[in-house]
Amino acid sequence: MGDVAGRISIKGLSPEGYRALAGLTRAGHPDHALAELVKLRASHLNNCAYCIDNHEGVARKLGIADDQIAATADWEPSPLFDDRERAALALTDLLTSTDTLSAAEGPGAAPVWQTAAAAFPDDELTQLVMTIVGINAWNRAMISEAVSDER
Repeated sequence: MGDVAGRISIKGLSPEGYRALAGLTRAGHPDHALAELVKLRASHLNNCAYCIDNHEGVARKLGIADDQIAATADWEPSPLFDDRERAALALTDLLTSTDTLSAAEGPGAAPVWQTAAAAFPDDELTQLVMTIVGINAWNRAMISEAVSDER
């Protein structure tokens, strides 16, 4: 069992599952800076403090400016993102927020998909979707994970 209110140690108790999730992450988008912005945005939407902290640090190491890192929490009104980043962040919102997830296939989602398709060739769009799927899985895993001082 875990050490905090019934939480678990996924890495310790399910190393195969942990490795599989890590493999999913490796299928993500090759533009590491863009991927970190996406991971930050999804982590904000999912309220995963551990992942926000982790990906803010990675983003800084990649040279992403602090103001842009901070703006991922409320990216739409910000002028700090280019069209490609905005397309990726909009798709992240669509595929992350449970309020919009059920609508991701509906006609209201078409503009988001069309913008993303215009910004990314098919292979990159697929990798972007895998990045979004992966960070959502990691967010849920880390929220479930027992908090420890070992991290």
